[in-house]
Amino acid sequence: MKLPIYTIEGKESGSDAELRDSIFGIEPNETVIYEDVRRYMANQRQGTAKTKERGEVRGGGRKAYRQKGTGMARRGSIRSPLLKGGGTVFGPRPRVHNVKMTKKMRKLARKSALSLKATDEAITLIEDFSFEAPKTSKVSDILKAFEIENKKVLLLTADTDINIYKSARNIPGVQVLEGNKATTYQILDADVLLMQKGAVDALQESIENTTEEAA
Repeated sequence: MKLPIYTIEGKESGSDAELRDSIFGIEPNETVIYEDVRRYMANQRQGTAKTKERGEVRGGGRKAYRQKGTGMARRGSIRSPLLKGGGTVFGPRPRVHNVKMTKKMRKLARKSALSLKATDEAITLIEDFSFEAPKTSKVSDILKAFEIENKKVLLLTADTDINIYKSARNIPGVQVLEGNKATTYQILDADVLLMQKGAVDALQESIENTTEEAA
């Protein structure tokens, strides 16, 4: 599959980039995509939610009132879950939410997500560029040139570029990542993939020739 490469002004540069069919042209596996997205979202959870149970709340060291003659239930402690300020029954406790997935399945999920974007014509290639200093207006001009300023955009760069990152971080809906670090969730979450030419190479090499690490 070949796609034209555009300049930052939104015009065709006259050159094309080859997207490997083994990555951008496969039959998407929706089940694996679902599992990888579920894994990603589960792994973002801190798992630190905690409520105090009956044995952890303050008070209840003595009997609240006499056993008989009050007309009320014979509660022995104000820690009872039935009372305001009492302990919680079966409340959340700290736990690990991480979900594991094989490297082969993670790789297939990323390929499937990229193939879906290619099928939907939601991939735009742009020449490699950089800024001498952070400038939000420069990224805004690029988005306007491609008429995607009101869409969720995932800008993939060839390498770590702090100036591009700082230029785009204040623009709602725009995320900047190195090409080889985009996850299945981030690819699917974007309306448009705006990829530098170098990012295409980095992404393809990371999927086919390197071992992925757990996100």
